[in-house]
Amino acid sequence: MIRSLRLKNFKPFQDQLLQFGRLTLLSGLNSTGKSSVLQSLLLLRQSYQQGLLPGSGLALNGDLINVGTAKDAFFQGITKKDLGFDIVFTEDGIQGSWSFNFDQEVVGNPRNVDFLNLTSPRVAPEVYQSSLFSNKVFHYIQAERIGPRPFNEVSDYQVRRLGNLGTGGEYTAHFLSIYGREPIADEKLSHPQVTVTDEQKSMDLINQVEAWMGEISPGTRLNINPNTDMGLMGLKYSYGGSDRSDAYRATNVGFGITYTLPIIVAVLASKPGTLILIENPEAHLHPQGQAKMGEFLSLAASCGIQIVMETHSDHVLNGIRLAVHGGKLDHKDVQLHYFQRLVKNRQAVTEVISPRIDRNGRIDSWPDGFFDEWRKSLAALI
Repeated sequence: MIRSLRLKNFKPFQDQLLQFGRLTLLSGLNSTGKSSVLQSLLLLRQSYQQGLLPGSGLALNGDLINVGTAKDAFFQGITKKDLGFDIVFTEDGIQGSWSFNFDQEVVGNPRNVDFLNLTSPRVAPEVYQSSLFSNKVFHYIQAERIGPRPFNEVSDYQVRRLGNLGTGGEYTAHFLSIYGREPIADEKLSHPQVTVTDEQKSMDLINQVEAWMGEISPGTRLNINPNTDMGLMGLKYSYGGSDRSDAYRATNVGFGITYTLPIIVAVLASKPGTLILIENPEAHLHPQGQAKMGEFLSLAASCGIQIVMETHSDHVLNGIRLAVHGGKLDHKDVQLHYFQRLVKNRQAVTEVISPRIDRNGRIDSWPDGFFDEWRKSLAALI
């Protein structure tokens, strides 16, 4: 598990230390640096997957994230100092420190390169055994997930070898077609109201996914139909119990179901020690569904899965608070970070405030802009 992350000369951060918990929530106004925190982790992972990180450098563009060029990656005004990431892991206090810079001798503008050279010593090999770099214990679900599609993509490499659903959830149907009848990784994540005659089958991934999807849209049932000739995966939805409705195309059901599915599958398929990065888990969900999503991710964190999420939803936050209040998650395992943009010395900088949550789900401080718009609007209406 990641315990802390230090960002040096990266995007809006000149030198920023962030503590992580089992569940870490990043919030704040748009363009204040929340996504940059996730991007730093993704840059390290994708560079390692490309075989560059151990001894060569950092790839700014790849399968996980596209930052652009060195000019886009470096803190404004920095040209000679290194860009760096320091991560402390809980596994026996293992630490990884990486520093990068661009080749100053590049013809033209050297800041237009999309590859940064490693300037620090190699880190200990054990670092690369952590969930940030390993396969089948890492998931990244981005904000721009695929919407409803009549057919979904297939990838044996991503699903079978890496254990991934795709950054946009594009391989979720394929993942379920392969692993749907396997039991979920942790029985503590089982839905309390699963109704299956065979007790063993009630722990199957597909049944648990349907049960948790029911918190978003009651009675949801999945119908997955492989089209092997075309290399595609059909996905339809039906509703009801033993007497099911007709199967509906995903395009006729709505975005909320499609956007939620990969998150629920990723969590239920993950064993303790897995790292899951999620952007906007509340996307296209009604308020009740957003709160349930907060509770669900809290339950995952209590089972040893590390969740790092970026959200703009006070309902997701309240779902976490309710989980803490109800004893489902220890308040010490929750880390909140609020990002705000300030102007200092005529330069825009990001400041991070980290409110604390107590065992009753109460938050000790509410900085201006931290999920307080409803209170402000209510005060204006009164």
